[in-house]
Amino acid sequence: MTHERYHLGAKWIAALLDAVQAGEVREALRSAAGAEDLKTWTRLMTDAVAAASIPLGWVIAAKGHKLDLLPQAGQEYLSLDGMAFDAAAAPDGARWHWPIAVFELENNHTDDRTAYSLWKVLNVAAPLRVVVAYRRTWDEANALPGVLAEAVIRTTMPVERWNAIDGEVLLVIGSRSDGRSFPWDFFRFWRFDPGVGRFSKVVGAGA
Repeated sequence: MTHERYHLGAKWIAALLDAVQAGEVREALRSAAGAEDLKTWTRLMTDAVAAASIPLGWVIAAKGHKLDLLPQAGQEYLSLDGMAFDAAAAPDGARWHWPIAVFELENNHTDDRTAYSLWKVLNVAAPLRVVVAYRRTWDEANALPGVLAEAVIRTTMPVERWNAIDGEVLLVIGSRSDGRSFPWDFFRFWRFDPGVGRFSKVVGAGA
């Protein structure tokens, strides 16, 4: 691993942590997580993912965030929950842009649904691919990265293929917390390591 390889994901994580602490979002997210109001939690997280794009200079298409950058305006391209673009980096005169990041937000508690979200983002070429999920307990959350790596990557790809996964693949898992430190006790982050075919916890991000 090199710091250069993971620079984009680190910047996005920092931007997301700032976004979830802004204004009324902070208390609303805490309340939704504690009540397991996952519809509200997902809506707020979608807004936070969109807000995190702004300081990075990106524009994003997501539910409630219609984008008209492309000739075909939309909210959820390719049925993905979020797709971000760095329009400033595109060639002059470009009308069709390639995503810099894609996002899936999955509040269903079943591992298969979350695995489907991971499978979806892995099928899209982008420097950053992110799956955001929720689990009732941290025991469940801590087990999820291993389950997903085994189900979606290790048992379906030859070693040379997972070694060649480019860009960054991040998992963001939220849960309820007995702690008072928000967002640190409410979110944890993992990054896929193609060298070993597993997710590793991102040090210094989340509890």
